[in-house]
Amino acid sequence: MITTYLETIQPELMTITRLFGISDDAWTPPRFTFTMEESDGRYVCRFTDGQSLAEGRVPIPDDADDRLRELHRKRAARRLCKQTLYDLCRQVTGVHPPWGSLSGVRPTHMIYEGLAAGLSLEQASARLIRDFDVTEEKARLLEEIVEVQRQLPPPGDESMDVYVGIPFCTTRCAYCSFSSGEIGKGRLVEPYLTALLEELEAGSRLLRDTGRKLRAVYVGGGTPTSLDEDQLKRLLDALMLRFPGAMEYTVEAGRPDTITPGKLRAIRGAGVGRISINPQTMNDRTLQIIGRAHTARQVTDAYAMARDAGIHHINMDVIAGLPGETISDFAVTMDAARALAPESLTVHTLAIKRSSRLHLENAPLPDGQAAATMVAMGLETARSLGMRPYYLYRQKYMAGNQENVGYALPGHACQYNVDIMEETTHILAMGAGGISKRIYPEEGHIERAPNVSNIEQYIARVGEMAQRKRVLFLGENA
Repeated sequence: MITTYLETIQPELMTITRLFGISDDAWTPPRFTFTMEESDGRYVCRFTDGQSLAEGRVPIPDDADDRLRELHRKRAARRLCKQTLYDLCRQVTGVHPPWGSLSGVRPTHMIYEGLAAGLSLEQASARLIRDFDVTEEKARLLEEIVEVQRQLPPPGDESMDVYVGIPFCTTRCAYCSFSSGEIGKGRLVEPYLTALLEELEAGSRLLRDTGRKLRAVYVGGGTPTSLDEDQLKRLLDALMLRFPGAMEYTVEAGRPDTITPGKLRAIRGAGVGRISINPQTMNDRTLQIIGRAHTARQVTDAYAMARDAGIHHINMDVIAGLPGETISDFAVTMDAARALAPESLTVHTLAIKRSSRLHLENAPLPDGQAAATMVAMGLETARSLGMRPYYLYRQKYMAGNQENVGYALPGHACQYNVDIMEETTHILAMGAGGISKRIYPEEGHIERAPNVSNIEQYIARVGEMAQRKRVLFLGENA
């Protein structure tokens, strides 16, 4: 049974070999083969490339509950299989990836797993170094993130976050893979808002019917501020009417060229406390290359405008490893971050997604060492601003096998970002492309109800999208 299951995980195994720069061609036909057997209450895995051999062992989980036992056994066997392949690749190539054999999106989960098993934070961190070959630098980063997260209001089954998606942008960035479209002449905006307001009303009823408490609200995209002033105000007024009393409200105002005093008044007047103004880079040449259609000066002006409007929490997103950027170019962006002094700073590492223009144009990832240097500069800049790291996630095809990290001043960590990345809180997501999530923490299981991504399909089928969520959270059939 376990061996049959493991035959389905080749995509995960390919993720491991990519950590070492091994082409996917090595799997057609497979250069690497494995065996898995049970011996003395342990799984024993052996991987070979025909010349070298690596072997790993792990105790076989034995839960009393049949379903949980099967789930935990599959997870243990999968991890062992990936770790043994990692050990073989490390042995053959001599390369030490910074995140070791951790190929998942959320490395903090491994820290929390250790804490749940009774380890101290320091012991859980040491286990990552010992068992997964994570570098000490990255393990310490995770340790600090978990320290910050444990100071935040704890999640629970009784609470729920709300996400609202605005799938429109003024232009499409070269690295973007989100389900959003260029706003163009705005033909779809009003029909979309009509459908979205209908789904907000249905979502408000659903939240009430579940008996759960609203936790955090996040309006993302796309670019919410690509709406005009009247449209944005209508959206925010409707949102606050239907979802009052959250501990935190965020509106992404990512494109500085979409920000106006009127939109900021609408945001501030609605009671939103946090916005995100995202330059990605402060180099005009790079902004043109990646299709941002704004200048670095517009970023500076937008920050000043937001401060004048009384916005006291601004987040800045930047990307390390953008096409053609050098370490010196990234230093310019970091200098600008210091000067603008946002309350939070998110340092992304370029990841080339399959649906992005960069992938379609076969753009290469930047040099791994340069990406690592830029990420380190982001950490240094955040520290100089008095910030601490509070959430982290990784993606496939990231430059230098690095990570995305959110930093914030004390008291300014974004609760929604933590919830969505740690997958500890139910998510009620509305709008095209939104994915609602129901968390089953005891089982380590998540069920999802996705909205269609196509904007016209969403408009036509919004009632179906609302019903999907009632099935997810209440078990109600259509």
